[in-house]
Amino acid sequence: MARRKVSIGKRGPLKVRRRKRFQEQAKCRFCRDKVQEVDYKDIPVLSKLTTQQGKIFSRKRSGNCAKHQRSVKRAIKRARFLALMPFVS
Repeated sequence: MARRKVSIGKRGPLKVRRRKRFQEQAKCRFCRDKVQEVDYKDIPVLSKLTTQQGKIFSRKRSGNCAKHQRSVKRAIKRARFLALMPFVS
């Protein structure tokens, strides 16, 4: 649950603020498209799953299931090895 922060003024509590959370999606993007294995040659998709520094986004941040997150990890490492993607920017 999100924690609430209450601002207290002279006359008592003023506002109740809630923290923002990641919005949960129903399914992984690869499960929705019924992709079996993520292709290492699909650079536009793989670049959306990495930061500007070249780090791979976590499952929570990217919204992938465990199976496809492992597949993404392998695809990014293969693309880096073949010089299709940079190791760092």
